Amino acid sequence: MIQIENMTFAYAKSRENIHTKISLTLTENKIYGLLGKNGTGKSTLLYLIAGLLKPTDGRITADSIPTTERRQAVLEDMFIINEEFSLPQIKLSEWSKSLGSFYPKYDEEIFRNCLSEFEIKGDPILTSLSMGQQKKVIISFALATNVRHLLMDEPTNGLDIPSKAQFRKVVSTAMNEERVIIISTHQVHDVELLLDHIIIIDRDRLILNASNEELTRKYTFEYRIPGTPVNDVIYQDPSLQGNATIAFRNPTNDKDTNVNIELLFNAAINGKI
Repeated sequence: MIQIENMTFAYAKSRENIHTKISLTLTENKIYGLLGKNGTGKSTLLYLIAGLLKPTDGRITADSIPTTERRQAVLEDMFIINEEFSLPQIKLSEWSKSLGSFYPKYDEEIFRNCLSEFEIKGDPILTSLSMGQQKKVIISFALATNVRHLLMDEPTNGLDIPSKAQFRKVVSTAMNEERVIIISTHQVHDVELLLDHIIIIDRDRLILNASNEELTRKYTFEYRIPGTPVNDVIYQDPSLQGNATIAFRNPTNDKDTNVNIELLFNAAINGKI
C-alpha cells in the first residue's frame, strides 16, 4: 500500500507549489489512472512516490516505510518506467540478467513471455532496437520484476496501435492481488479498459479520486440525440455520435455503463464533478 499524507511539494527555484496538501491511499490489486493537463505535476508525483524527490511537507510511505529513506525493502519492491529513457549498448540478455539481480522476485520467464507477446525475438543489442521496441523491453522487464509498486509514466507513448493492445494484455496478465500499478497518461483510450480507479489533478490540487465502481454507481455515461431533455445531465460534449453525456444515474432504471474517461476528465477540469 502507498500512503500519501498531507503532501506538499515545490521545486527549490519555484515559489509556487506543484502539489498542496495531497492525501491519497493507493491499495493493492488496483490499477490507478493518474490524469491531468500538461504541467500539473503527474510525473513529479510519481517521482515523489518513488522517493526520487522529497516532499516539502507531509510524507509518503510504501508499506509504512517512508519512501525518501530509500531503504532496500522499498527499492527492491518498486519500479518506475520513465517517459524518457536510455538503454545501454549491450545485449538484451546481459541487461536483464544484471538489472534483474536487484529485484528478488524477478522472473526471467515472465520477461520472455512479455517480449514474445510484443513480438521481440532473439537477443538483440538494445540500441539496435527502435524506440518503440526499447519501450516494450522496459515494460516487459518492469512486469517481470514482480514488484508490488509499479509506476508508469506515459507507457504507451511510442507504441503503435497493435502494440497498445499488446500492452493492455501483458499488464492485465501480470496483475495480481499484491500489486499497486499507477499509470500516468494523456492517452486515456489506450488504458481505460485497464483502470480500476481514476485520480485527476489540476494545478496544485486533487480534483477527483474515485473508483470505477463509485463512478458507475453514481453516473451514466452515454450518447444522446441532440434535443434530448437535459434535466439529469451534469456535463456533455458534442460528438459525431451525438452528445457525449454524463448524467446522474437512476438506480432503479439505469444500467451500468462504462466510464468515458475523456469525458469524465473534461467534466472534472471544468468543475462539473
